[in-house]
Amino acid sequence: MSENEAESFLSKRDERLGLMVWYRLSRVYNQSLKETHQHLRKWDLSVSQFDILAQVGANKRLTQQQLADKLFVTKGNITQLLGKLEELGFVKREQEWKTKYVSLTEKGKELFDDVVPMQEHFQASQYNALNRDEKRQLLDLLKKI
Repeated sequence: MSENEAESFLSKRDERLGLMVWYRLSRVYNQSLKETHQHLRKWDLSVSQFDILAQVGANKRLTQQQLADKLFVTKGNITQLLGKLEELGFVKREQEWKTKYVSLTEKGKELFDDVVPMQEHFQASQYNALNRDEKRQLLDLLKKI
């Protein structure tokens, strides 16, 4: 086997390995998302609604644009999601000149205090099969990519 053929073979093996990693990460993510949806049903929340609740609660007050940036969604999606959460009495929006701010209502703070710690525990428990060193190693590896 020539040097070029050997490099090509190794390159294809690395590519195949990379695809296997991607497939596995996708499966883990999709399974986690499915379980998260089921867990959040206890509070009649979608994952997107939970994300908003968690971000606004953790930051106390955000502009709609800051919130959109943190969640990687469009301003239009944020507006729709906030409308529903506002309708349910969990968030309030306040206009200050050209900027809209979002914060939690008292009802929203109570929900935040109830759901966020339980959801964080639930998410963390999905990695109980790994020991502490393996969790650190996985985190370091994921940071590299």
